[in-house]
Amino acid sequence: MGVTNSNKELSKSEIECGGSFQVRLSLTAEPDIVSNPTDIVLILDRSGSMAGSPLANLKSGAKKFIDIIDEATDSQKDGQIGYGSHIGIVSFAETATQDTQLITSVAELKAAVDALDSGGSTNHADAFTKALQLFDPASNNAKVMVMFTDGRTTAGGDPNQVATLAKAQGVIIYCIGLSGNGGVDEQALKDWASDPDSAYVAITPNDEELEDLFEDLAKNIAKPGATDIVIRDKVDPCFKITSVATPTKGTASLIDATMLEWKIDELGVNKSEGAVLEFTVQHVGTCSGEIEVNESITYSDKEKNKVEFPSPKIDVDCGIDILPESCPDPVDVSIDGCEDSVEFDAGDLGMESLGRILQLDVTLKDVCPHKRVALAVILTEVDEHGNEYKRGLKTVVVPAHTRSSCHDIVVRCIKFVLPESLDVSGAADVMCNKRKFKARFIANYIDNDFECCDIVI
Repeated sequence: MGVTNSNKELSKSEIECGGSFQVRLSLTAEPDIVSNPTDIVLILDRSGSMAGSPLANLKSGAKKFIDIIDEATDSQKDGQIGYGSHIGIVSFAETATQDTQLITSVAELKAAVDALDSGGSTNHADAFTKALQLFDPASNNAKVMVMFTDGRTTAGGDPNQVATLAKAQGVIIYCIGLSGNGGVDEQALKDWASDPDSAYVAITPNDEELEDLFEDLAKNIAKPGATDIVIRDKVDPCFKITSVATPTKGTASLIDATMLEWKIDELGVNKSEGAVLEFTVQHVGTCSGEIEVNESITYSDKEKNKVEFPSPKIDVDCGIDILPESCPDPVDVSIDGCEDSVEFDAGDLGMESLGRILQLDVTLKDVCPHKRVALAVILTEVDEHGNEYKRGLKTVVVPAHTRSSCHDIVVRCIKFVLPESLDVSGAADVMCNKRKFKARFIANYIDNDFECCDIVI
C-alpha cells in the first residue's frame, strides 16, 4: 500500500515572542496489495443530507477507487479485482444494506454504487455491523473498512462499540468526513478510525474534493510499503530547533539549528505501521504574526512514494510595533594616510540643525482591530520659572491591525530635533545644560461607525 498518510502537527496555535512549541511528524505505511491480498468494504452514507452534488461526487469517487484497485492488483483495468483481493459495498441511511458481498467484478461494484439514492437518517452502528459481517473470519486477507459519512449518528446504537470490535478483529478503519453540510462529528470519526488519527482520518468541507480523497486513498492502498525513507525538515528562520526526541522508528539528528534529518530503514512492509517523531522549536528574532513553521520539508524512499506534509502556521505575538520614521541615511567619511585634518562636504541636511534628538515611544492600549488611529505628539520645553515653549508637533496615522481582538500597539521612535540655540534653561554652558521638556499625546480612532442623520459619508 505504500505511504497511506503523512502529517505535521503543532502543540500550540499561538505563542509569545521567544516561546517554544512541539512539532509532531507522523507517517504511516502499509504493505503491497499484490503480495498481501486485501478485502475492502466501502461503507457509503446515503442519508438525506447527501442529496444532490454530494452523492454524485461520492459515486464518482467510489468508482474511481474501484478502478484504481482493479488496475493495481493485476496491472490492468480488466474488470476484475485480481490476486485474491475483493471489494464489497455497504450503504446506509436509517438502516444499512449489503449492496454487494466481497466480490471481484468491477461492473457489479459500480452498478451497486450507481444505484444509491439519498434519504433518511444516519445509522453508523448498523453500517459498521453490516460491513463486519462481510468479512470471512477464516480468511488470511488483510481487512479494510473505508467509512464515508457527512453527518452525525441520528439512528441506531453506539457505532463506537462496533468499530472497536472490528479493530479488535484486525480490521483497519479509514474514515472520510464531509463537513460542508455542518453535521459531521470529527471526534467520532477519530474514535472509530485506526490510530493514529492523523493517518486514518480525512475531512473536507467541499464535496467536490471527494473524488480526489477516494483516489488518493486507493493509490496509497495499492502501493508497497516504504523502505530507505529520508525526511528532511527545515523550519523557517524565525525559529530554531532546540531538541529532538527519539522517534518511534528510525533515527533522527540535527543538521543545523533549523534542519533535522529523519531516516527509517523500512515501514509498513509486512503490516500497517506508523512512525512518529517529535521535536521542540523556539521562536527567535523579531518576526511576529501568523508564520508558516516550514521553510521546506522533503521526503524520499526507495519505492518513490509521493509524500507531502502540511505546512502548519503558528501565531507569534511580539506586540505590534509601528515605525513612522526611519533613521537618517549615514554619510561615509574617511581620512587617508597621516593627514592631520580633513574637510568633507556632507551635503544638504534638510529641516535639522545641530543639537539633541529626543526619541519617544508610546503604547496605545487596547486598540480594536480594523481601526486606524490618529496620534498627535506635542512637545514643549520648560524654563526655570515653569514657562513652556513650543518645540514641535508630530502627527502619525497608525495603520489598522487585523488581530481577532483588541491589542496594545507600540509606536516607536518618534523623533524631535532640539537645537541647542533654543535652550531656555538659563545656564551659561550651552552644550551641557540640563533641559526639561513636556510631551503631550492625543489619540483617537479615525475609522468609526457613527454617521449623523443629515450627513452622507
